[in-house]
Amino acid sequence: MDTIKYLLDEDRMPSAWYNIQADLPVPLAPPLHPGTGQPIGPHDLAVLFPMELIKQEVSREREIAIPDEVRAIYRQWRPAPLFRARRLEQALDTPAKIFYKYEGVSPAGSHKPNTAIPQAFYNKQEGVTRLVTETGAGQWGSSLALAGAMFGIDVTVYMVKVSYGQKPYRRALMETFGARVVASPSQETNAGRQILAEHPDSTGSLGMAISEAIEVAAMSGGQTKYALGSVLNHVLLHQTIIGLESIEQMAMAGEYPDIIVGCTGGGSNFAGIAFPFIGRKLRGEQDVRVVAVEPAACPSLTKGVYAYDYGDTGHLAPLVKMHTLGSSFVPPGFHAGGLRYHGMAPLVSHLLQLGQIEARAVQQLDAFAAGLLFARAEGILPAPEANHAVAGAIDEALRCKEAGESKTILFNLCGHGHFDMQAYMDYQAGKLTNHEYPAEEVAMALAGLPSVGA
Repeated sequence: MDTIKYLLDEDRMPSAWYNIQADLPVPLAPPLHPGTGQPIGPHDLAVLFPMELIKQEVSREREIAIPDEVRAIYRQWRPAPLFRARRLEQALDTPAKIFYKYEGVSPAGSHKPNTAIPQAFYNKQEGVTRLVTETGAGQWGSSLALAGAMFGIDVTVYMVKVSYGQKPYRRALMETFGARVVASPSQETNAGRQILAEHPDSTGSLGMAISEAIEVAAMSGGQTKYALGSVLNHVLLHQTIIGLESIEQMAMAGEYPDIIVGCTGGGSNFAGIAFPFIGRKLRGEQDVRVVAVEPAACPSLTKGVYAYDYGDTGHLAPLVKMHTLGSSFVPPGFHAGGLRYHGMAPLVSHLLQLGQIEARAVQQLDAFAAGLLFARAEGILPAPEANHAVAGAIDEALRCKEAGESKTILFNLCGHGHFDMQAYMDYQAGKLTNHEYPAEEVAMALAGLPSVGA
C-alpha cells in the first residue's frame, strides 16, 4: 500500500501564529503573584522573560507575526509532513480515515523547537546571553539547547532525576548542542537542597526542576532568563504553526477532521494541533470534536481540580488557574517523562471548562501497545508521550468500526522514540506496569492548594 504524504511548499509556511485568546467566549483568568495573590504585571515577569514574550503572553490579537529570523530556521524542517495512515487503517479494519501530523522531523526529534527557536530569538534581541530551564523526557531541553546553539546563548537544563537516568542519550544530545545538564533536585539551588534534605532519594518532578530553574533566573540580577517548554500562553501560541499547516494539508487531501486527538502533559503539542481548529469552531466556521489524552499516572485533566495553583514545587512561579493535581504531586517514574507535570496549561484547562474539548486517561501498557502497533503499520516509532495520542486515535477508529461510521481522525505524532529504546525494551520484556494515581493521594496533594481562587 502506497504511503500518502501531504507536503506544503516552503512559501506556504504560516507567516503568523494563531492566538486563541482572540476567540475565547470567556477570557482567561489572570495569573497571580505567588507572594501577594494579586494579578501579576509585566514588571513582575520581566525578571524571567523578555518583554516581547510577556506581550505575547497577554495579547488578544488573533495573529502574531513570526519573525523572519525564526522562519528562516523553521525552514530546516518546516512545513512538517502530514500522512494518511492507510496501513494503520488496514490493520484496524476500520472505515475511519486516519491522518497524522509528524513533528519528529525536527532536529531535536519533536515539536519543541517550534517554541525554543522563537524564545531564544526574543531573548537574543534583548541582549540575554544565558537561559535556564527544566526538562522531563529531554525533548524540551534538547530543543532549547539547539536554539541556544543557533543564537549563541548559553543554556543550563535541570533535568528530572528519573529521566536523567532513564534517558542518557537525550542528555548527551543536549550536551552535544553545548548545554549544561544537571539532575534535579540538585545541590545547586536552595529549592533543590531543601527537597533533598527532606527526601534524599527523590526521583524529582517537573515542578521541582521548574523551582530550581526559576530560582537561578531570579537570583541572577537580570543576567539569566528562564524559558519554559509548555503550559504558558506564548509557548502554546508558537506551537499553533502545527495546526495552521495541518488545515492547509487536510484541504490538500480533500478532508476536514471530525475528530482531533493530542496527548497532554503541559499542553503544548495538543494546543499546537488543536487550537487553530478550535478557533474555527469558536468562530462558527466548522465543527470538530477534540480529545485530549493524558497518562493515567498523571491525570490532571481527568482527576485534578480547576483552581489557582503554583506552577512549581517551591512556589516561586506565578499562580495560574488550571487543572491541577497539586504542586506537591510527585509522579511515579513512568516512561512518558514529558507528560509528568502536575498541572495543565491554563488555556487547555479553560477550554475543558468551556466544554470545547474532552479528556481521557490511558494506562502506560495500553500506550506502548498502541505505539508498537503504529510502528509496525506505519514504520515510525513514536515517543512514549506521543503513544498516548496514538492510543486515543486508535480508540476513536475502533469506535468508528463498531458504529460503521467513516469519520476522519487527525492526531499529532509529536515526536519519535529513537532516544527511548530502553522504554520499549522494558515494555517488550514485561518490566513495565500500569500506574493508577489513587484518589486518596490526589486528595492529599490537593489539600495544599492556595486559598486564592481555590
